Amino acid sequence: MSDKKVVLAFSGGLDTTYCAFYLQDKGLDVHTVIVNTGGFSEAELDETEKRAFSYGVSSHKCLEETSNFYEQCLKYLIYGNVLKNNTYPLSVSAERAFQALAIAKYAKSIGAKYIAHGSTGAGNDQVRFDLIFQIICPDIEIITPIRDNKLSRQQEIDYLATKGVNISWEKAKYSINKGLWGTSVGGDETLTSHLSLPESAFPSQVEKEGSEEVELQFENGEFVGLNGEKLDSVAAIFKLNDIASKYGIGRDVHVGDTIIGIKGRVGFEAAAPVIILKSHHTLEKHVLTKWQQHWKEQLANWYGMLLHEGQFLDPVMRDIEVFLESTQKNVTGTVKVKLAPYRFEVIGITSDKDLMSSTFGQYGEMNNGWSGEDVKGFTKILANQSKIYNSINS
Repeated sequence: MSDKKVVLAFSGGLDTTYCAFYLQDKGLDVHTVIVNTGGFSEAELDETEKRAFSYGVSSHKCLEETSNFYEQCLKYLIYGNVLKNNTYPLSVSAERAFQALAIAKYAKSIGAKYIAHGSTGAGNDQVRFDLIFQIICPDIEIITPIRDNKLSRQQEIDYLATKGVNISWEKAKYSINKGLWGTSVGGDETLTSHLSLPESAFPSQVEKEGSEEVELQFENGEFVGLNGEKLDSVAAIFKLNDIASKYGIGRDVHVGDTIIGIKGRVGFEAAAPVIILKSHHTLEKHVLTKWQQHWKEQLANWYGMLLHEGQFLDPVMRDIEVFLESTQKNVTGTVKVKLAPYRFEVIGITSDKDLMSSTFGQYGEMNNGWSGEDVKGFTKILANQSKIYNSINS
């Protein structure tokens, strides 16, 4: 282990650029690493590497975790129809655990004494990263320059200017984190309770007019095809997002309770995630029983909350995953969705497992599997407990 070797979680944004120079000023040997969970193109990764070396770092590494992220996490969010506060598909919070795990393992493999990240002291990411690092590599010291020095974004910009790195305030105005499961957007407006993000703040702009229909194929709960084309799930997510993001679908603002106890507000765009979750949930309404849906919702909410708060490594998460996966054996079928600017509509589903079977009855129309007398007797027994209570307590 080198006494000067530090692994820096590096995205190439304002905060991590500041850290790259600051750590070198402290006499440390800086090794940057970027973890791709579906948010970077090859060109962007190449550009980030060039930028890191231009800042004087000793080495730079890209760790590819997109498939692991899907297999070990995202598919369970889909199984559970997880939306934090019924709004947010955990676009950033879900991927942080996998970024932290990959960085921790890499730091151990190169014998680093320190791990650094650019989290502030007022958000969730500082806890998510620190938790994973303390569990996976407890002997490696954590350095957080932005948090420890309580720096404003303007202070970072001013410092970098002294290093010959000129970042305009306009460019640094919004903090954007992109991944396979959506993009978060934070800025001036999200620090208030009443202002909305401008159109220009979102990375994807509205390019399409009119409407179009798409068909999502699910097998055992997994999204495996689009418009009749069989795809692996990661490719299917990318392809759907490319189509739907051009309509401006999936934009919203999430307001939630942070891990550290303050309220937080962040914008996001997640075209594919919101369509997939709504489509999957609709299919489940047709093929699962009432109690399967009820208990899935309870446990999935817990799963999402624990993941959001950085507790991915708690063994209860593996227990919940087993339950969620066991509910998906009949969640197979096709969901038709209509896309339009800023909105979408789930039209309907087709599935061999559809429990909405006319053999037994049609809601509001015909009772084929029972008689009127059956319902009269059933209702009389069903009313017993409340009837006894009201009789005694009236």
